[in-house]
Amino acid sequence: MPHALVIGASGKFGRHAAAALAAEGWQITRFDRARDDLAQAMAGKQIVVMAANPPSYHLWARQLMPLHRAVAQAARAADIPVLVPGNVYVYGPESPMPWGPDSPQRATNPLGRLRIELEQMYRETCRTIVLTMGDFLDEAPTGGWFDRIIAARLDRGVLRYPGALDVPHAWAWLTDAGRAAARLAAIRNDLPAFQKVTMPGYTLSAEEIATLLTAARGQTIRATRMPWLPLRMAAPAVPFLRGLVEMRYLWSLPHRLDGTTFDRLLPDFAPTPPQVALAEATAHIPGGITPRPAPLPAR
Repeated sequence: MPHALVIGASGKFGRHAAAALAAEGWQITRFDRARDDLAQAMAGKQIVVMAANPPSYHLWARQLMPLHRAVAQAARAADIPVLVPGNVYVYGPESPMPWGPDSPQRATNPLGRLRIELEQMYRETCRTIVLTMGDFLDEAPTGGWFDRIIAARLDRGVLRYPGALDVPHAWAWLTDAGRAAARLAAIRNDLPAFQKVTMPGYTLSAEEIATLLTAARGQTIRATRMPWLPLRMAAPAVPFLRGLVEMRYLWSLPHRLDGTTFDRLLPDFAPTPPQVALAEATAHIPGGITPRPAPLPAR
């Protein structure tokens, strides 16, 4: 039985990756950063899922690279690959669409540059799989953009969107992301030393999300613009808000992720239909009705 070490197993991506790996027959060890030693924890493992990050944007400059560098160096010493969830911050508004594994990384803002540095560090240090995704959709409240802001007023029939309502945006259903991580882990030995994969997920505008949620929830959902002025005014005094304002451009920049490499490596992957994912992602909001589709194929 293959054995995976999952760092950040209680987080958004880590929880789903651990569950999907276990469903595929992997033994799972969940790393406790307060107690466990990296070198000892990696002994006898076949892969590390590095799903931990600093809890807030304002901590990235000081904590992001040391946290990941320690994992990469330990993985190199243990000669095992690391699977890292990636995001679209590396590309920047000047990168041509669609964004894929080989797209130029032209981000110039601080958070984007940190993510570029992170990927380069992994490329130079250890065997790595980067699974790049859009914004997260999850069946549990995560405190992220979707459940905390965008869908928070669905019980009133309102979708509050932080960007232009007709602009396509990349989304990732975390159940699918976990399954993709498990499939990539299974073929880890067939991949190059550094393999980046962009998961196409869903490319949806606010208006399209509202239409899908109207059908999924059986109530009329109307998309409206979220005002940014209160966040911009508070950002100088509230450190974590500065990162939200810095990444604002992504909500009005049309973008999608290229699934060519994903489909080549995982040709039999069956994604969850977006209406089902959105219904699941809003089931905890009053008025939500979650359809229960037949289980997806295990392969």
